[in-house]
Amino acid sequence: MRPAVRDEFESLYFDYPHFEAPDRPAVEPLRPVAVVGAGPVGMIAALTLAHHGVRSVLLDDKATFNDGSRAICISRSSYHILDSLGLTQPCLEKSLGWTTGRSFYRGQQILEFAMPDGPNEKFRPMYNLQQQYIEQFLWNAVADSDLIEARWQSKVVGLVDDGSSVRLAITDPSGRYELPAKWVIAADGARSAIRKSCGLRLKGENYEGRYVIADVQMRHDFPTIRRALFDPASRPGGTVLIHRQPDDIWRIDYQLRDDESAEDAVREENVRAAVSRVLRDIDYDGDWDLEWWSVYSANTLLLDDYRKGRVFFAGDSAHIVPIFGVRGLNNGIADGHNIGWKLAAVLKGSAEDALLDSYTPERRGATLDVFANASKSTRFMTPPSHGWRVMRDAALSLALTRESAGRLANPRQMTPYTYADSPATGPDDPGISRGPVPGAMLQDVALDSGFLSDRLGRGFTLLVFGNGPKPEKAGLAVVALPATWAAADIYGAGDGTAYLIRPDLHIAARWRRATEEGIRQCMNTILAREEEIV
Repeated sequence: MRPAVRDEFESLYFDYPHFEAPDRPAVEPLRPVAVVGAGPVGMIAALTLAHHGVRSVLLDDKATFNDGSRAICISRSSYHILDSLGLTQPCLEKSLGWTTGRSFYRGQQILEFAMPDGPNEKFRPMYNLQQQYIEQFLWNAVADSDLIEARWQSKVVGLVDDGSSVRLAITDPSGRYELPAKWVIAADGARSAIRKSCGLRLKGENYEGRYVIADVQMRHDFPTIRRALFDPASRPGGTVLIHRQPDDIWRIDYQLRDDESAEDAVREENVRAAVSRVLRDIDYDGDWDLEWWSVYSANTLLLDDYRKGRVFFAGDSAHIVPIFGVRGLNNGIADGHNIGWKLAAVLKGSAEDALLDSYTPERRGATLDVFANASKSTRFMTPPSHGWRVMRDAALSLALTRESAGRLANPRQMTPYTYADSPATGPDDPGISRGPVPGAMLQDVALDSGFLSDRLGRGFTLLVFGNGPKPEKAGLAVVALPATWAAADIYGAGDGTAYLIRPDLHIAARWRRATEEGIRQCMNTILAREEEIV
């Protein structure tokens, strides 16, 4: 929602483009992949496919980007994904990096936490950037790609999966038509039309706590940190979250009381009054303007299976996660990247279809891990019952005098999930005592020039230390490092140690002393093929 004096997409700081529906061919050819939903997750999926040389058609029923800040926090792991696709530069130039969070109870600070950071990290733990900019920067890359055909104002209203392809029924301003594709990635959001057409529904818990999101523009010199206010004067008994964003935009999330209706809470005059009280809480008495606002509740919902036939679900079409710990967008970006490289491998002939069976256990497993952590944060931020509230408030009161109690207010920020039990994860070697285990995300390391992540190939990469094997014609890139470098110590490596790294930057397998035959066998197992495909 926007103030009454402005139009629907009239922003204080962002110019929303308008996309026309494209001209269509008289006969639609069979597409390798149709991606439904041109939000961040859908565009990441399409860009990942293009990165690996696979064409796709990208469909969205809107005529512009999503409005409002929505998802604003991009994690280090997501920046590594963006970097692997060559997409970080505009994001880094615009976003605000941060490492620190502070929590306050009744105006007194009870916690300051710092996320892990250091000279071996190419990116900061977290960056704040409004979702419009994320979509704009991704869209610029989509528009520049010869392998992605984008169709705006194109609404999917049904589908038929015949086992060998999917026929999407689509309506646009010119009428209704059908588009056939070998595979479909559904990234069409929480109200997914694809999910509905497949007869599926999300399952899980709905939390009672409701929040208003309000974006305000103001010049304020407070640093870029995450602030949480518990039981502040502005919202007695409630919780307020505050994030700084580019263009002097500040995101304020404030909890509604049980006796406040959402309908009344989102009236402009009530939003302005609530924001004014919050700003007084942080000792700001300068000018400000209201940009945009919305309302949401915290839910933990997901599909039983992220695949149905030839359709894969990613992002909010597959799961809804609480915002606490900034996991929603970051989880979705990992979804799109994961299914993107796997579909590309199958379509390019380097892997068999069975590789796709690893998508649900990996990404649904990641969602369940998110739930386990985010639910703890949600119960603390938004107590689901009187008993939870009593315990939460008792902990907060104790935190005024005991530092250890303040740690309960830590939101447990998003961390990459480890695919330990995935069929696309190979063996571990008990002879390696340090370093990322198979299934974990790559640990970046500063090298003599740049970072380890800068040297990875587009597909699988073999990281070799010392005189380890450097197999030729194995369908992978090789990065060789001396066993005497500091990177070897971080990876617990000796002469001959090797790590196999997947295209999504997760460790596939590792060996204390690797052999070419062991590497080839592992590649064949992960890619579900009987013998090496050269």
